[in-house]
Amino acid sequence: MTKLIFLGVGNGATLNLYNTCFVIQTNKENFLIDTGGSIEIINRLKKVNIEFQKIKHIFISHTHTDHILGLIWMIKRLYKPITNNELTDKINIYCNDEVYEGLKNLIKILLPDELMDVVYDWLEFKELKDKDRYTINGIEYEFFDIKAHGNKQYGFEFKENGKRFVFLGDQTINSDLFPRVKGADYVTHEVFCLEQERKKFLIKASGHSTVKDTSETMNDLNVKNLILYHTGEAQGKDRKRIYTEEGKEYFKGNIIVPDELEEIEL
Repeated sequence: MTKLIFLGVGNGATLNLYNTCFVIQTNKENFLIDTGGSIEIINRLKKVNIEFQKIKHIFISHTHTDHILGLIWMIKRLYKPITNNELTDKINIYCNDEVYEGLKNLIKILLPDELMDVVYDWLEFKELKDKDRYTINGIEYEFFDIKAHGNKQYGFEFKENGKRFVFLGDQTINSDLFPRVKGADYVTHEVFCLEQERKKFLIKASGHSTVKDTSETMNDLNVKNLILYHTGEAQGKDRKRIYTEEGKEYFKGNIIVPDELEEIEL
């Protein structure tokens, strides 16, 4: 059985929601997708009974702080389990070349050489190119450039039990990707806000989407299950209900607006 465990669901500007990151768990093996922007990633993993040092596969989609900085804290906290001989396998970090260079620079600036002399031997960086494939925890993933504006972003696709899952990063889908997404069983897509908040959040210029934007596009592409994440927090506890209600006006399939720490079986 494969399931998603959402550690955070908020966009980069949220205070009361942790930044969007999640785990793909297959037969109790964990693949971490992005890491949020703070040490809170360690606590979130602990809340879902996952020891951060036992995660062997991590994907970083792009260099924005709300996706990459949590990894710096994970690396910093690896020193103790390494010196206590608690690690048995290397940790694979999958990322594009821009993320790889960014991580090297951050590590050089933020982490002491004495720590990294110990930790580097346990990190295996997998520098991704468009359409590269890797088998992770028994599932074959194809990674691809989402052709984002600004920073280079990668997404991925996989098939499990005859169902196709597509992860699209945190920008409005580029129309070049429509053929890849069409007919998918599950698609994750960011939504920054509701349609009525479009002007408030400068959606046209931001590279992000409203619930209406995303729902209409994915309906046209015959997606079966649409997962809306990387959301705002203005609606508070009503966020799930309000985003779902707006989405259902434009999307005929199943809409999922996950809460933090929620699990979704695929």
